[in-house]
Amino acid sequence: MSLKIIMAQLDMLVGDIKSNTQAVLAAAQEALTLHQGDVIVFPELTLTGYPPEDLLLRPSLEQRIESAIQALLASNLDIYMVVGYPRFIDGSLFNCAGVIHQGVLLGEYAKQKLPNIQVFDDKRYFAAGTEPCIVNIKGVQAGISICEDIWHPEPIAQAKAAGAELILNLNASPFHIEKMGTREALLRQRATETELPIVYVNYMGAQDELVYEGGSFVVDAQGNKCVQAPWYENGLYGCEFTVVEDRAQRVEPVVAQIAPAFGVEASVYQAMVVGLRGYIEKNRFKGIVLGLSGGIDSALSLAVAVDAIGADRVQAVMMPYTYTSSMSVEDAAEQAKRMGVQYSVLPIEPMVSAFMATLAPEFEGYGKDTTEENLQARTRGVTLMAISNKKGYMVLTTGNKSEMAVGYATLYGDMVGGYSVLKDVFKTLVFRLARYRNELGYVIPERVITRPPSAELAPDQKDEDSLPDYDTLDAILHLYIEQDQSAQAILATGEFDQETVYRVLRLVDLNEYKRRQAPVGVRVTERGFGRDRRYPITNGWHIGE
Repeated sequence: MSLKIIMAQLDMLVGDIKSNTQAVLAAAQEALTLHQGDVIVFPELTLTGYPPEDLLLRPSLEQRIESAIQALLASNLDIYMVVGYPRFIDGSLFNCAGVIHQGVLLGEYAKQKLPNIQVFDDKRYFAAGTEPCIVNIKGVQAGISICEDIWHPEPIAQAKAAGAELILNLNASPFHIEKMGTREALLRQRATETELPIVYVNYMGAQDELVYEGGSFVVDAQGNKCVQAPWYENGLYGCEFTVVEDRAQRVEPVVAQIAPAFGVEASVYQAMVVGLRGYIEKNRFKGIVLGLSGGIDSALSLAVAVDAIGADRVQAVMMPYTYTSSMSVEDAAEQAKRMGVQYSVLPIEPMVSAFMATLAPEFEGYGKDTTEENLQARTRGVTLMAISNKKGYMVLTTGNKSEMAVGYATLYGDMVGGYSVLKDVFKTLVFRLARYRNELGYVIPERVITRPPSAELAPDQKDEDSLPDYDTLDAILHLYIEQDQSAQAILATGEFDQETVYRVLRLVDLNEYKRRQAPVGVRVTERGFGRDRRYPITNGWHIGE
């Protein structure tokens, strides 16, 4: 006997329960008629989308979910639908997965392991389940689990003890660098512990700062990966199992095509594209406008924008001032032409001069400092926001993680915008991604990549006049931000001098107030700014151990 399982690697709109329910029914019908599927497995919390956050606290949630479940039951489809949703049981809210077939809810599982780390807040909303759920699907005893359950041995062992011959695992597992390999190693461990094959179904799409890269896959009872769905592609992907009778019934996956893996640069770049596209489309912006300075950050951001929504919906604006080099003007124009976007050159010198004239009485007696530099950045921010308001385009911010970490950015200036694709991308990775994008098609002028980075807010200004070199800076930031290491632990590596370490860490701590006002952006590391890292703005913590 064979059992064909369809992995529904889909993107849902958070909060749109009615449309998500219709998408489930349409996918189930397609799985049945076009793919001859016996079972279709959807991701975690499919009906609400993920993560629903405090929408789970809305008074009408229970009624909306019950209506959605009734619609699924009323479809009476001859396919087993394994669907994720939140549900109230005896007054408590659980993260559930139900198995529905021909108008009957055959079983319902409540997630047992509730993560409350990094971007996950499950314990804020859900009670933990305690019981396994085993459903007979065409003679196969299928155990159900949800996302975090697979990261712990107990839920799968419990399902095995209850008679499971196969595990169906529903996920909403967001991307970060190296996450793909971590998942594969984890499932290998769970499968070999229990001698059960596991079907791992993941979301594909984006929700605010989180990106889900899909990559649903199957491991056999020995932990070997035998089916791999594509990354960064929506769709329905099949995996077939045979039921073998020997000393005990065994369920074995039939080997199918393995989608090729992504390297670091490819996976991060695609995450940025998917994240930006999802934010623009789901929030119904007409397009994107960004400042194109002739530097590498805005150059990479422009490439991502075009790849996300198309050149016809992207406008690049060069806003030169006295300190803007001819090289920057030339390189920005070349890239805009190569990418086919609308391109405008709007000199800001008249506006800056007007500001300076108006402020002259207030500035009398004070020497020049960063105020004049910030005024240039803020003039550019006002210009971009005006275009945004008039045309309905979202301003794409172009600052990177290295800059945001140490505050090398201007509030209400270059920080203006609705979204940032580089928010969680260190400067050293920006260079690698620019090279990667040019391998796909040459769009970023070579000297944009090779020239020393500069904000061009003062004569002959270079980033490294104010900051350590980016190799050093990013290495320290990685240890402090993503690994939470102390100053002493960082110094103990023997790679950095104390003055540089203390200076960088102090800058990170001082600039929390800026990051709280920064736009949301794609999360690509294990510890991004935003949901991942929540430090108080006002605090008296001393740098040290």
